Amino acid sequence: MEKKYTLGLYEKAMPATLSYTEKLYTADECGFDFVELSVDETDEKLARLDYTKQEIKAITDAVSETGLCFRSMCLSAHRKYPFGSTDTAVRERSMEIMKKAVRLASALGIRIIQLAGYDVYYETGSDQTRRLFTENLKKAVEHAAAAGVLLGFETMETPFMDTVEKAMHFVHEIGSPYLGVYPDLGNITNAALLYKKKVTGDLETGRGHILAMHLKETVPGKYREIPFGTGHVDFAGGIKKAWELGVRRFVTEMWYTGSPSWKDDIKRANALMKSFLERM
Repeated sequence: MEKKYTLGLYEKAMPATLSYTEKLYTADECGFDFVELSVDETDEKLARLDYTKQEIKAITDAVSETGLCFRSMCLSAHRKYPFGSTDTAVRERSMEIMKKAVRLASALGIRIIQLAGYDVYYETGSDQTRRLFTENLKKAVEHAAAAGVLLGFETMETPFMDTVEKAMHFVHEIGSPYLGVYPDLGNITNAALLYKKKVTGDLETGRGHILAMHLKETVPGKYREIPFGTGHVDFAGGIKKAWELGVRRFVTEMWYTGSPSWKDDIKRANALMKSFLERM
């Protein structure tokens, strides 16, 4: 029977020492349909944006060998090099990263890039940073649209864009079919608690514009490295609402922290998420 959804695995759930081939084989062994590639602010990950044709071919060869693909990209490098920085050199670097990320995505067949929803991170936000963010976001969307790549905002842990509703302000302002929202269920759960609102109500504000969803566990005030089942995220309710809104692509977000049972942890996370998705 044909599956009604795809469930991906965040690349950082696996040891960084694994090759691309090993990561794809691991994701397959653990029951996932694809892997989400990470391009964060570290020099190691940023170097991926300058891969040669031979290095890109090594990845596509790994895809051919394993039968599993990289279907989305988590582009968190803009935390260090944000669109809204008051430093001209940083803004120029942010756009260079964006263009190279779109090029890499196109080369690998990736059609969704998740954008970090920060105007700035290491600077203080202001009306100016918000204006600069919007200006450069418009340019980023134009570039992505020309390549046929979708951009989706991740809802973050900071007030600038910690809800779907806030992300939708920019989606409406830009007004492009190539810009949507790629919410993090754990992050919006924390935001709902903070603002005394419902997660399902926040998701509803993104109707027609949600590209995919990160499935991540959180606890109040903490946003990462929380084992599944030990936090307060209502995965059943969040997935049900996302499904109602037409979302069919999900990514299990977790981190490798050195545990010797990391692969078993991934398998358990897969089984947990599938237990919710299979009810749909």
